[in-house]
Amino acid sequence: MQVKRCLYSILVCLALSSCDQYLDITPKGSTLLTTTKDYDQWLNDPKLAQGVAAPYCDLNFLGDNVDIPNVPVPAVTTVQLIYLWAQQYSLVLNVSPEFWGDHYATINKYNTVLAGIDQATGGTNSQKRSLKAEALLGRAFEYFYLVNEYGREYDSSTANTDLAVPYITSNDVSQQVPGRSTIAEIYQHIIDDLTAAIPDLPADNSSNRLRGSKAAAYSVLARLYFYARDYADAGKYAKLALENTKAVMMDMNGTLPTTAMLSIQQDVIYGRMALGYIPATLDFMRTFEAGDLRVKLLYYSSDGYTYVTRGGTNYVPAFVTASLQYTNIGTSVQEMKLIIAEAAARSNDLATALQQVNEIRKDRFPAASYQPVESADQAAVLEAVLRERSHELPFAGLRWFDMRRLDKENRMGTVYRYDAQGNVLTELAPHSPHYTLQIPVQVLSFNPDMPQNPY
Repeated sequence: MQVKRCLYSILVCLALSSCDQYLDITPKGSTLLTTTKDYDQWLNDPKLAQGVAAPYCDLNFLGDNVDIPNVPVPAVTTVQLIYLWAQQYSLVLNVSPEFWGDHYATINKYNTVLAGIDQATGGTNSQKRSLKAEALLGRAFEYFYLVNEYGREYDSSTANTDLAVPYITSNDVSQQVPGRSTIAEIYQHIIDDLTAAIPDLPADNSSNRLRGSKAAAYSVLARLYFYARDYADAGKYAKLALENTKAVMMDMNGTLPTTAMLSIQQDVIYGRMALGYIPATLDFMRTFEAGDLRVKLLYYSSDGYTYVTRGGTNYVPAFVTASLQYTNIGTSVQEMKLIIAEAAARSNDLATALQQVNEIRKDRFPAASYQPVESADQAAVLEAVLRERSHELPFAGLRWFDMRRLDKENRMGTVYRYDAQGNVLTELAPHSPHYTLQIPVQVLSFNPDMPQNPY
C-alpha cells in the first residue's frame, strides 16, 4: 500500500487502525518530524515535485489534442478510460482514485508542515514562517486543480452554490471529513493562503525552482484568476510574477539546457515535473507553422512530420531532446506572458497582446524565418493568442482547463474520439456535464451522502 492509497481514506472518513503505518506522516502520539531542518527536508520530497497523476500527467489525456487510434473498447487502463471521458476510472474500492487521491495525498504533506512547524526545534522564527508559507503555497496549488477538476467551470453568478471539493486543513486521519465546499469558498481559501504566504516566501528560488518563492505565489494567483475568467486580475498577478522572478524565456535558437534538471531550468517559476508520451491529433499538429522549432525539439514523428498517419506524431521530448525531457506542469515565464497577452487582447490592448506573443514566438522560430504576428483586429489577435497558448502549453496539464474555460464562452465545438477505422467512439459536446469529473466511487462508498456530479 502506498501513501496515496491511504489518503483517499482520509477523504472518505475511513480511519482504519492499521492506516498509520502506510501514511508517511507522523502517527498520532509519536514523533517523526522534530526540527526545522526536518520540515525543510520534508518539502524536498520528490513526490511534491511531481505533476498531476505522475509520471505523465494523465490530465493531458482529457484534451482535444490527443488521439489514441487503437484504444480498445471497452477501455481497460486508467489512461484509456480518461481519454474516453469515462464516468469512473476504477470501480475497485480499495485503490486510490486517480487525481483525487494524488491531490489529497500531497495536501496532507503540506498540512503536516502547517500542523507542526511552529513546534519544531532549531531554526529561526523567520525560517519557520518561510516553510509555513511554502506549505500554504503548495496546498493552494493542489486545491487549484481539485476545484477545476471536480467543480463546474467557474461562473461568478453560480460559484456561491456550485459544489467543489472538501476543504481539509488537518493531517489527522481520525477527524471527520467536511462536506463539499462551494467553488467560491475553495477559490477564497486559495486566495487567502497565497496572500498570507507571500510576505514570508523567499524572494528567489533560482537554486531550486521546485520550491516556493514570492513569484511562484503570484504566478499561481495569476493562473487562478485566469481560470475564473477574471482577466484583469490574472494579468495583474502575472506581471507581478514576472517582476519578482529571475526566470527568463528559453531561446530555442540558442544554447539549450545541458541538464534535464527542471529545478534549475531557466524559464520555470514554480516547477512540477511530468514526462511526455502523448500521441497528438493530426489536426493539432497541422496548426503549427513551418519552421516552428518546438515541433522537432519536442515531438517524435514516424511519418516525417507530414501529419498523415494517426498516432504517427507523439509529444515525447525525451526521445528527441534529452535535456527537455521533463515538461513543467507548474508555472513558467511563457505562461505568465500568455496570460498577460490574453488579458490585454480581451481588453482591446492589442499592442501589449502582440508584444507578449511575439516575444515568445521570436524564441520559437529561426531568426531568418521569424515573422511577428501583426493585426489591428481584436478577434484575430485573441485567436492568435489562443493558438500560441495551445502550441506553447499543449501538454502542461492545462488544456482541459482551457477547454472548460472556452466552453463557457461558446468557443468549443464537439470533440470526438475515433477508433482505428475512423468510427466515432464517443463525443464531448459543447456544455457537456462531462467537462466536470465525477466524484470517485471510492470516496462515495464511504460518504454516501456526498452529492455526486451529474454526468
